[in-house]
Amino acid sequence: MTATISFSPTLEDRLSPSAPSSSPLRLSLAPAGATSALLDGAWWPRSRDLGAELPTLTAVLDPLWGRITRVTVNPTHWPVVPRKVPVGGHVVKVGWFLAEQDPHELLLLSYRVGRWNLLVIPPETDPVSAAWLMAAASDPLGTSTASRLMEEAARLRTVSETDRAVESVWDSEGGHTANNPAAPPRPRMGMAQRPVPGW
Repeated sequence: MTATISFSPTLEDRLSPSAPSSSPLRLSLAPAGATSALLDGAWWPRSRDLGAELPTLTAVLDPLWGRITRVTVNPTHWPVVPRKVPVGGHVVKVGWFLAEQDPHELLLLSYRVGRWNLLVIPPETDPVSAAWLMAAASDPLGTSTASRLMEEAARLRTVSETDRAVESVWDSEGGHTANNPAAPPRPRMGMAQRPVPGW
């Protein structure tokens, strides 16, 4: 099951503090009934404000997984970890673990189903990396931890940026005309042009 994913925040999303509750939830979940993997999906919140973000997330997950009653995070990337968050007529208790929980993971507990682990994609992540992370985290055959996926996404982003920089240099040095037969020949560099005797 994959929930609505929006990759292009609107101007309203950037300017309005109430935007997270009115914007589509950015969530990707492993298919229902899939074999157990380390992660059950990924969540791309619009901010690091748990009080504002959790109600939207639990509103989607409650009908699927049963009422979410408890959430735990690693406080490394969350500036404030509230002890309780009111969501949809009930209260979700929020706890934190520093050493015991992956800093890029959100753990959810429900009465009916049990435990769910979601990769938390940083709000400022670029859409291409976020799309890759969402697909990787919701892969039912995935064997990577949340932190390992974040490291791999950073590596892929670095490789992509390096490739673009090399291509840009290549283009700026005339490389784009090398395969173009219609392009005029370029003079050879480093050879002084001397008049030919007798001309």
